[in-house]
Amino acid sequence: MTFTLPGTTQILEQTPRTLESMLKNLSPEWYESSGNRESWSPFDTLGHLIHGEKTDWIPRAEIILAQGENRTFVPFDRLAQFQDSEGQSLVDLLAEFKSLRDTNLEQLKGWDLSSEQLALKGTHPELGEVTLEQLIATWAVHDLNHIRQIVSRLAARYKDEVGPWREYLSILT
Repeated sequence: MTFTLPGTTQILEQTPRTLESMLKNLSPEWYESSGNRESWSPFDTLGHLIHGEKTDWIPRAEIILAQGENRTFVPFDRLAQFQDSEGQSLVDLLAEFKSLRDTNLEQLKGWDLSSEQLALKGTHPELGEVTLEQLIATWAVHDLNHIRQIVSRLAARYKDEVGPWREYLSILT
């Protein structure tokens, strides 16, 4: 599939609703954080997505679009959610994520990006040179990656309880 901005924004628009639908009415034992920085709960993953909305996608796009002398992105703190989300409820995080995403998508659409702008480059601190198109495509795939992570964590809660069916449930391997 070839990248298109409208196609990509379709994924980005769906993520907050998908997560709300999946998590909002679950009891806390399904999603709550254990504080384990190696194995994120759905709560932790949602906090990570919020941190990305604040510090990653749009701020990095702005660096690329400015085409200033320094096009290097600020490093992203992949564990900021453990501090930032502390004391908040899942409902609060879902609402914050939706609000931030709506604002960011409004800004993205407002830029009315041309193919020339999508080809502009910035510098990722670890990966090197990247284009705006790659950044935006990654934003959508990042969402899908973390939706998969959340679903896998939910499924793993019953990995022993499914008994012999486990061999047929690839999500548990």
